[in-house]
Amino acid sequence: MVEEIPIRVNLISQILIFGVFLGIYLSYFLIKKSIKTKSPNFFMGFLFLILSLIMLEGWLNYTGYIFKVLVLTNFSEPLNFAIAPVIYLFMSSQLGDKRTKRDWLHFIPFALWLLYCMFFFMQADVFKYNDNLAVMNLDIPPIQTTIPNRGDPQGLRNYVNLATIIHIIVYNIILSRRLLLALRTKGETVFNTQDKDLRSIRNSFCHFLIVTLILVFVKSTYQSDVGDHLIFLYICFMIFLTSYDLMNASSYYLQTSSFLEGPVLKYKKSSLANEDKAIIMEAISNQMKNEKYFLSSTASLSGLAKSINESSHHVSQVINEKLGLSFFELLASYRVKEAKRILNTEMGKKLTIEEVAERVGYNSKSAFNTAFKKITAYTPSSFRDS
Repeated sequence: MVEEIPIRVNLISQILIFGVFLGIYLSYFLIKKSIKTKSPNFFMGFLFLILSLIMLEGWLNYTGYIFKVLVLTNFSEPLNFAIAPVIYLFMSSQLGDKRTKRDWLHFIPFALWLLYCMFFFMQADVFKYNDNLAVMNLDIPPIQTTIPNRGDPQGLRNYVNLATIIHIIVYNIILSRRLLLALRTKGETVFNTQDKDLRSIRNSFCHFLIVTLILVFVKSTYQSDVGDHLIFLYICFMIFLTSYDLMNASSYYLQTSSFLEGPVLKYKKSSLANEDKAIIMEAISNQMKNEKYFLSSTASLSGLAKSINESSHHVSQVINEKLGLSFFELLASYRVKEAKRILNTEMGKKLTIEEVAERVGYNSKSAFNTAFKKITAYTPSSFRDS
């Protein structure tokens, strides 16, 4: 008779599952908003997705729910070899590296291990049941079976934790060299840098290093995957901290929005015909391209709507449906395009970043830097230097 597996539900399990859902939620928006530009946020989104899926399996193991969904046993194991490459692409993008097709070479270990894991994934549930007992170090006798176990034909899965640690340490070394070189080029140091981008990269690397140290500690202290929740608690902290930063820097607070306004139902009852939408779109383009409405520091959705004698609702709808952008994203795209034009001129090389920001309609340097980097993956200063 198979013994009943105890289910563990406590504060740690609740924190972990909340971190899983929040990480997946954030990854959706980060990937969706930056998929065209392949900016650092694009790789941050994939990193959160990968970590969330790994944490999901960790939560299933920690609580014991994995025994109710044996088909998911070790489903995220190959993703261990995708964490470091994605972090590398994230940080190298911040350093200004252009993305090439060769970037996929970083994922060869992930692909190879995924193929090897197929042997285990195709095994009967009895082997997955016994594997979970061993991983969780439960004092429950395994199920005896006469079916041969072909889930690990070369015996390599015994070394997956060691291989993961070595893989991550190698990327730690590569990234530390890249970071030190970038700091030396700018005349900065690790502990004292005034460059906002380098400070951000340094902080990202520190989190990566801390996760590595916790990983080494856990794998050298606990048997199998028993202590993995300690790693996941720190990853949850990273996700919560990033969520706070994203919400704190959001442009949502700069616009007037209806309470719980749904993105899908927003324009469902609109009476605009396609011909009307085309006319409004042409008027919007005229205001932006010819009248340069975006240069005004007081530019707003209501102001744009008033200038073309339309309602704010209709203008917002047309921008959203025709361009797939919000008003503020459209405004930022024109302002950044104008800023790039200015920065490429002789005059632009003499102006301060604050002066360029003011010329394209921004009231603050930080808002200008945020918008510029989101669209181009560069800061205004690094764009001008390049």
